[in-house]
Amino acid sequence: MGARTVPADRVANAPGLIPARPGSRIVVVGSTGAGKTRLARKLSEMLGITHVELDELNWAPGWTMVTAEEFRRRASEVVAGDGWVVDGNYGSVRDIVWGHADSIVWLDYGLLTVWWRLFRRTSYRILFRQELWHGNRETLRNQFRRDNLFLWAVQHRRHRRPEYLRLFASGEPSHMTVIHLRSPRQTREWLSSLMRDT
Repeated sequence: MGARTVPADRVANAPGLIPARPGSRIVVVGSTGAGKTRLARKLSEMLGITHVELDELNWAPGWTMVTAEEFRRRASEVVAGDGWVVDGNYGSVRDIVWGHADSIVWLDYGLLTVWWRLFRRTSYRILFRQELWHGNRETLRNQFRRDNLFLWAVQHRRHRRPEYLRLFASGEPSHMTVIHLRSPRQTREWLSSLMRDT
């Protein structure tokens, strides 16, 4: 079955809906490791709009977070523009980012898929010492912390996913089209359909 598209007044999991073309102000959400940033970059290239990672706005050098006020200020500056795609799940700036968006793409993949993708991504970053934001890098030691990314993915599945299901099923946010993608294959098919229409 193809991607699920949910206009403002439709139930989030209603079958038979045609995948939609997003607008010019897009939010990409989903579990850590699902591929939010990769998809956002592709959408940015295809649609000719700016791409911004919320992680980059939130993290300072040394894996310290900026203040909540500064984070919200940075997010507000980003969404003041006409064309952008933002990826990230931060609840602290949801009102700002979602409030200005016209489309939301939800990567709702199974936990095993997310874990495998997360394992490959994390291994690459550690092995090649890939710099992420402001000099920060993932390390092997970080993977043994209580807040490591693999456990974070479990928490997303337990808490954030049900929250999104309830929210979208209720018809909120009413001003956005919700594009619900349940597997990497569905995402590839949706991107292919966008490329044909571009």
